[in-house]
Amino acid sequence: MENIVLIAHDVKKPEMARFLEERKEWLRGVNLIATGRTAEFIEKEGIEVRHLSPGKSGGYNEITRMVKEGEVDIVIFLRDPLLNQPHHEDIRKLLEECNINNIPLATNYASAELLILGLIKKQAAERLKSKE
Repeated sequence: MENIVLIAHDVKKPEMARFLEERKEWLRGVNLIATGRTAEFIEKEGIEVRHLSPGKSGGYNEITRMVKEGEVDIVIFLRDPLLNQPHHEDIRKLLEECNINNIPLATNYASAELLILGLIKKQAAERLKSKE
């Protein structure tokens, strides 16, 4: 079962909720994990998600650790490119860790959709292979 981390800056939270709502069928059997306020926002939309700390309160560091330990399969981080916050270094470390550990990372709606489509195709190929 895949673990998909979800993070969205405040202006991107509605976009994240819409993205997930429109792809509910695609995400069956996937564990969704989100930073604090993103998780709260997503749950209000009726989507089940595991809560981590808010990003600025250590959530980015929690995810970075999970990536290092192989507990994350995909990260979807809908970022506000105009936002620069004091904890921006934590974000940089998270993005860097995804690259080091070869974890697929989407930072916008279009790349998130392609990652999910790739996951579906990968799962279908694995099912076919297991039937052989």
